[in-house]
Amino acid sequence: MDMSQIEPAKPVVILLAAGVGRRLGGAHEGPKVLLDFDGRSLIERHLNALEANGINDIVVTVGHEAERLQEEIGGRAGTVHNPDYRKGSLVSLWVQRDRLRAGKPVLLMDGDVLYDSRMIERLLGAKGEAVILVDRELEPGDEPVKVCFRDGVMVDFRKRPEHAHDWHGESVGFFKFSAEQAAALADACEPYIAAGRHDIEYEEAIRDMLLANPANFTHVDITDLPWTEIDFPEDVDKARAAVLPLLWS
Repeated sequence: MDMSQIEPAKPVVILLAAGVGRRLGGAHEGPKVLLDFDGRSLIERHLNALEANGINDIVVTVGHEAERLQEEIGGRAGTVHNPDYRKGSLVSLWVQRDRLRAGKPVLLMDGDVLYDSRMIERLLGAKGEAVILVDRELEPGDEPVKVCFRDGVMVDFRKRPEHAHDWHGESVGFFKFSAEQAAALADACEPYIAAGRHDIEYEEAIRDMLLANPANFTHVDITDLPWTEIDFPEDVDKARAAVLPLLWS
């Protein structure tokens, strides 16, 4: 058999959507992924983009108003409940540890992002054991998670980087991991959970993996594609006024 003709295994998807979204204040009640953009909720847009790229094996971490979100999802994806959804996002990833260790490649995605569906196509087409989407244009400040490069190699991954670097971009919050690296991510989360470090975000576990084996990590530049993370009321306004009109689908 010609091994080059064997189609690679399709990744499974872990979509994190358990949080309260308290920083939105009165701008929205309920899970952020139920925000409406031109008649479609954010979670519907996620599912449409994934299905359009041939991905149907999707499990969403739910927590805040889980039943309401599960009703919106219907039969299009599975769900895993995070009872500690008010804690850090590491816990929302940890409840999917069996999926990370299932021996399949994984797409890990933040739920609170409005984006052009071509991002999924680029992520799927990227080569590498651990792939991060990077936008070279980012607003200053501590809020964006920064992907830092020195001499063409990733050297840090944090809101407040510690390692010297030549330049940095912003992480979209979408990742692709090989089966081996997905299992390694579960392993990287476990010590924090065992120590009761439920306050930290899942990016810290990815950072540990990066610092230990930077050669495993590659990136895809998506600076030319429209997207925004949604944390604050002004992000909702930006998403509707500046990002939504530019989306390919």
